[in-house]
Amino acid sequence: MLVTRTTGETRAAVSQARARGCVIGFVPTMGALHAGHRSLVGEARRQSDFVAVSVFVNPTQFGPQEDFQEYPRTWEADRAACEQDGVDLVFAPEVAEMYPSPGLTTVRVSGLTDRLCGAFRPGHFDGVTTVVAKLFGIVAPDRAFFGEKDFQQAVVIRRMTRDLNMPVEVVLCPTVREPDGLAMSSRNQYLTPEQRRQAPVLHAALCAAAGQVRAGRTDAAELIRGVEHRIRASGPVEIDYVRIVDPLTLKDVERVECRARLCLAVRLGSCRLIDNLAIDPGAG
Repeated sequence: MLVTRTTGETRAAVSQARARGCVIGFVPTMGALHAGHRSLVGEARRQSDFVAVSVFVNPTQFGPQEDFQEYPRTWEADRAACEQDGVDLVFAPEVAEMYPSPGLTTVRVSGLTDRLCGAFRPGHFDGVTTVVAKLFGIVAPDRAFFGEKDFQQAVVIRRMTRDLNMPVEVVLCPTVREPDGLAMSSRNQYLTPEQRRQAPVLHAALCAAAGQVRAGRTDAAELIRGVEHRIRASGPVEIDYVRIVDPLTLKDVERVECRARLCLAVRLGSCRLIDNLAIDPGAG
C-alpha cells in the first residue's frame, strides 16, 4: 500500500494505475475509520481495480463553534485498517497541501444546501463540495463511494458532479449500524454511556414511521410528530429537525405518496447525530 502526502505523488500513482487499465475507486474520509468506512472500501474494492482512500480532516467544513480541533484523529489505526482492507493508495495530506494559500474559489451547490443540515451549519456544505471537488481533481476517480448516512451530502455531491460535468460516478452505499440500530459515526465516541443507551431511539423512530407509511399513513406532518414524540420521550434531547423530503430535491413533501426520505438531526449533549431512512408506501 502506498501512502502519499502531496498532490503530485498522488496524481503520479493514479496515472500509473490508469495506464495499466485500472478502474479507479475512491473513498474520501476524514479518518477515524470505523466499519462504515470500511464497508465503503469493500464496495470500492468490488467495483474497482485500484482503490484510493483520502484521510483528511477538512477545516473548511467546520463552523466557528464546531469540533475541528477535537475531531478524532487516529492515523496509525486508519493506516492499518486500509492496509488490511486491500487499499492501494492512501492520500493523507496536511492542511497546507490542500489549502496552500487563502482560497478565492468556493464550490457551492445552491438550493440543496439551504435546508436540513445546511440550515443549522452555515457554510458547511460549501466546505464539503469545495474539498471534494479538489480531491476529485487530484485523484481523478472513475467512481467515488459515499455512505447513505450522510444522505444530504451524497445528493449535493451528485448534483455537483452533474453540474460541473465531472467524469465521476457517485456510488451511494447503505448505512452501517451497530447491533442496536445506531448509525456508525466517528462522533459516536462523544456520547456518554447514558446518551449511548438513548441514541438507538433515532433509528427506532425512523423505522416506526416507515412502518406507518407501509400501513397507509401518508400525512407527513403527522408522521413527523410521531418521530419527534418518540425521540423526546427517550430522555434529554434537542431536535434540530425531522423532515420528510423528496430524495432528489430535498424539498419537504406534504404527503408520502411515493418514495421519500425521512431525515433527522438530534443533539444528545454535545454530540450531534444525523440519520435517515427511505420510506415507501409501495413497500407495503
